[in-house]
Amino acid sequence: MADTLTLFASIGLSEQKAKETLKNEALSSALKDAIVQAQNVCGASGVDKAMGTLLYSMTSRLKDTKRLAFLSGSIAQSKICTELQLAAALDFVKGHPQDPINQREFEEACGVGVVITPEQIEDAVEKVIKKHKEQLLKERYRFNMGLLMGEARAALKWADGKVIKNEVDMQTEADLEKKPKVKSLMEQLRGEALKFHKPGENYKTEGYVVTPNTMNLLKKHLEITGGQIHTRFPPEPNGILHIGHAKAINFNFGYAKANNGICFLRYDDTNPEKEEEKYFTAIKDMVEWLGYEPHAITHASDNFQRLYDLAVDLIRRGHAYVCHQKGEELKGYNSPPSPWRDRPMRKATLRMKMVMEDGKMDPVAYRIKYTPHHRTGDEWCIYPTYDYTHCLCDSIENITHSLCTKEFQARRSSYFWLCNALDVYCPVQWEYGRLNLTYTVVSKRKIIKLVEAGAVRDWDDPRLFTLTALRRRGFPPEAINNFCARVGVTVSQTTTEPHLLESCVRDVLNETAARAMAVLEPLKVTITNLPENSRSDVRVPDFPANESRGSHTVPFTRTIFIEQSDFREVMEKGYKRLTPDQSVGLRHAGYVISVQKVIKVRPWGKVVELEVTCCSSDAAEKPKAFIHWVSQPLVCEVRLYERLFLHKHPEDPSEVPSGFLTDINPNSLHTISSALVDTSVKGAEVFDKFQFERVGYFSLDPDSTSDKLVFNRTVTLKEDPGKI
Repeated sequence: MADTLTLFASIGLSEQKAKETLKNEALSSALKDAIVQAQNVCGASGVDKAMGTLLYSMTSRLKDTKRLAFLSGSIAQSKICTELQLAAALDFVKGHPQDPINQREFEEACGVGVVITPEQIEDAVEKVIKKHKEQLLKERYRFNMGLLMGEARAALKWADGKVIKNEVDMQTEADLEKKPKVKSLMEQLRGEALKFHKPGENYKTEGYVVTPNTMNLLKKHLEITGGQIHTRFPPEPNGILHIGHAKAINFNFGYAKANNGICFLRYDDTNPEKEEEKYFTAIKDMVEWLGYEPHAITHASDNFQRLYDLAVDLIRRGHAYVCHQKGEELKGYNSPPSPWRDRPMRKATLRMKMVMEDGKMDPVAYRIKYTPHHRTGDEWCIYPTYDYTHCLCDSIENITHSLCTKEFQARRSSYFWLCNALDVYCPVQWEYGRLNLTYTVVSKRKIIKLVEAGAVRDWDDPRLFTLTALRRRGFPPEAINNFCARVGVTVSQTTTEPHLLESCVRDVLNETAARAMAVLEPLKVTITNLPENSRSDVRVPDFPANESRGSHTVPFTRTIFIEQSDFREVMEKGYKRLTPDQSVGLRHAGYVISVQKVIKVRPWGKVVELEVTCCSSDAAEKPKAFIHWVSQPLVCEVRLYERLFLHKHPEDPSEVPSGFLTDINPNSLHTISSALVDTSVKGAEVFDKFQFERVGYFSLDPDSTSDKLVFNRTVTLKEDPGKI
C-alpha cells in the first residue's frame, strides 16, 4: 500500500486524495496500471502533474478497461493534452468498442496536433462580440456571457476554455456596468405583497373550513395574539440544514419580521431514533447565523401530554381507531433499560378516519417506539407522527400563518380536518415553492454516503450545500439571504444554478472583504539594483475603491514572489504581463520591473527565478499591466474548490445511470500546500474573509493553526461564463 501511495503522490495527487483513491479498489488498480503504462512510454520522471491529472481523470471515467493501455499511451505521448481532448477520446472509444481502433480517425476526432494560437483566439472572440455588440450594450450585465463563450468555442473547438474566457473578459470589460439593487426580501414580504389573510380572518382563505365554533375560536385566538402575526420554523432535528432550509428560514422569520410579528423555532422532535443533540445545536446556530432571533425555542415534545389527551378525545369523538397488525410481537428492544423492556406486545398504531388529498387513507397518528426520548426519557413509548403533530402544535402556539413547501399541499385538507375534528383553533397553511440547486445533493442519507465513500470529509465539507459547509467555505449569511430574495417568494418549485448564489456572494464580499496579496504558484524574483538588506513598508488600501476605510502595510524587499503565470519566457500577442522584452508594474509598490536574467534548473527546464531591475513608476513608461506580489510572506495552505458533481442532476438516473456516487468530479478539490500570503492576514480569525487581489475571495478555515493558516477559496473574482 505504501508503494502505491508513493506512486500516486508521484503524479501530483495529495496524500488525502491518494488515500481516498486506495479505498476504491477498481479505481486504484486502473490508475496504477495507467501510470505504469505511461512510465513505460516516457520514463518514471516523465509523468508530471498535468499528465497525472489526465491519467486520474481518464481512469475515473473510463468504462471499458480494455482501452486503458491505449488511452494511457496517448496521454503519455502528449497526443491527449487537455480535458477537452480527453472527453473526446473517451467518447470515441465508447463509440468504437470493436478492435482495431482506426488511429487516424481517433486523432482527428480528438484534435491531436491541432494548435490554436493566441491570435486566433483574439480574432474569434472579437468576431463573436462584434456579432452581438448591440445586444451586449443594451443588456450589459444581463447579457448571457455563455453565448459568447459557446460561439467562440464552436469556432475554435480545441482552444483552451480558460484562455477564451480571459479573452472574453478582457474584450467585454468596458461594456459591463454595476448591477442594480434587487428588491429586498423584506419588501417582498411586507404588508399586502403576498395577499395573505390578516390575523383573525382565516375564514377568508380559499379552502378554509368554517364550523359552527370557528368564529368563537378565532375571537379567543385574537385575544391571545393581539392581532400579531405568528409564524414558526419547524425543522426535524435529524440532520444539518441545507440551502433549501435557508429559504424556509428567510420566509418564516422574514415574514414575521417584515410585519412586526414573531417567529418560533420549533423542533419537530417526534422521532427519537434519529435525533441527536448536535443537530439541535447546529440548527439554532444556523438560524442565528442567518441573522434571525427566535421569539422562543419550542419542541413538539413540550406538548406530548396535550397531544396524547387530544388523541384520546379524537377516539371518543369517533374520528380515530387503534389498528392492530397481526402476527407481530415486540420483545426486548435494543435500547437502554426502560420500564417496557421484555414486555411482549402486539404492534399497534392509531389511525385517523380520513382520506388525504393524495388518496392516502387513514393516516397514522401514533406509533409504538421503544426508544427513550432525549428530553422525556422513558416517559413515553408511543410517539405522534408529523400528520398528527404539526397542525396541533401550530394550533397550541396560535400560529397565524403556517408556511411550508409545496409538497405539503396534499396535507392541507388533513391539516384543517384534524383541527376541526377536535374543535380547536385552526391556523391557515400556505405553501411556497421549494428551492433546489443543480450539481448537488442535500438529503441526509446521501450526504452520509458521500462521507462514507470518502468523497467529502463531513457535513461541513465546503463542496456541499449544507449551511455549515457554506459558512466554512466563506459564504456570508447576507449573501445567502440576498440569494433567497433574488430567487423570490414563488409558489412554483425553483431549481437554480449555483452561479446565481455565487454572484450574490461576490456582491457582498466585494464590499466587505479586505484586500490582501497572495501568490498561489510562486516564482522568486530578485531585484538586483536594490541593496541586500533593503526593506521598506508599502501601504495597501483595504478597499481600493474607498481608501478612507483603512489600510495595512506590507514589507517590500530585494526578494519578492510573483505568480508563475505572470511571467512568460516567450512573448505572445495579447499577453500584457512580464516577459524578457516587456516590463510590468507592481501593485501598490510604485515600481516597474524589467527582466535581466531568467534562471532555470537546467537549460531546458522550468524557470525557478528571475533577476530584474526596478525603477519608479513615475520615471518609467506606463506598463500595460500591474501584477500582485508578496515579500517576506507567510506560507499557507490554499484549498480551491470546484463543483462536486459532473452533471447538473446527479440523482437523475437519466443523467447518471450508475448513481450519484459515480458522478463525483475528480477535480473538485485542489490543495496548494505552499502558497504565500502577505503578513496582513497574520491575526485573522476563523471565517474571516479576504479578497486576494487578482486571485479570488478566500476565508480562513477552522483547520488553521498558529503555525500555518489554511484558506478556502469561496468564489473566483469573476463568474465563469462556461458554468452558466
